[in-house]
Amino acid sequence: MDRTVHSYEDARRMARKRLPWMVFDYIDGAAGNGEGEASNRRAMADIHLQSRVLRDVRHRDLSTTVFDQRAEVPFGIAPMGMCNLSAPKADVFLARQAAKSCVPIGVSTVASTDMETMLALSEGHAWFQLYYSGDGSGTMALVERAKAAGYQTLVLTLDVPEVGRRPRELRRGFKMPFKIGASQFIDFALHPRWSISTLIHGRPEMANFQRDGFTFDRTESRAGADWETLKKVRDAWPGRLVAKGVVSVEDAVALKAAGVDAVQVSSHGGRQLNGGVPPILALKAIRDAVGPAYPLFYDSGVRSGEDVAKALQQGADFIFFGRAMQFAIAANGEAGLQQFWAGVSSDLSSAMAQMGHCDIASLKAR
Repeated sequence: MDRTVHSYEDARRMARKRLPWMVFDYIDGAAGNGEGEASNRRAMADIHLQSRVLRDVRHRDLSTTVFDQRAEVPFGIAPMGMCNLSAPKADVFLARQAAKSCVPIGVSTVASTDMETMLALSEGHAWFQLYYSGDGSGTMALVERAKAAGYQTLVLTLDVPEVGRRPRELRRGFKMPFKIGASQFIDFALHPRWSISTLIHGRPEMANFQRDGFTFDRTESRAGADWETLKKVRDAWPGRLVAKGVVSVEDAVALKAAGVDAVQVSSHGGRQLNGGVPPILALKAIRDAVGPAYPLFYDSGVRSGEDVAKALQQGADFIFFGRAMQFAIAANGEAGLQQFWAGVSSDLSSAMAQMGHCDIASLKAR
């Protein structure tokens, strides 16, 4: 059977067959009935790219810079929790791809490989993603650990004051830490390839909490985080600070004024607020408000190279893919990830040719 991943749709279709229902619904799921994710996709689809003719576009360059560091392509890997649920060593595959393409990879607070290993595997291209939880004591300990590990960039995720209610996860009984009951046992038995592979390699764990007495409660409230919280993190972190999960112009302007080095426009892939504003619709207004030189990143609803081109033209400097990467790995392992990556790059290059652009600077000219 051909397992080549030519597109996001290929990756998702194959992943749905290979993954247990509980795992697939966790990766694929969104808040409420999924309208937030669907509206992200509709909004992206409604943006049109202007084609041009008789431009010499034989020599196209997809490289760009992120915080003055060269990246081979204008897209990277968003922070995602428990990636090894998609396949054993998924985190390793992602880190290798980041190193190969010299692009950022977000290492989640709840990654299934510890932050130190991910920084080494990515050859220094990893950014650590942080949730501010509870009274902040555990959170600030993670800040110090990331600093000691040698991270240069911290991504503070702000759009999860409470975990969005995701009925698909609730129906499957998905929990972190991973728990197995009768229904999960049946689910795993019906997906033996995934189950045997996972059994051989060991159950995925939240690796950043396997030492120093740290614990993590996914449902712990983050609702107490405020502008003083941001100041506390900013004062403690000497490197670059990215604020992720922003769709408000006012918030973006205030974050810039508060000393945040970049804003990531995102709706968490529609996983938090079912009726939220599609972030692609907020992107241009945020760009206009923060000015042309301020670093602005984007994720949510991105599935292809053309989507990357759309987000760049709307004002983003760099794009991050999330669940698409996990589906590609679930579909065909590291080869699936490489196939999807190459497909997005080829799609973007082709779109640039159709639009008459030879480089990323020209494509996102503003």
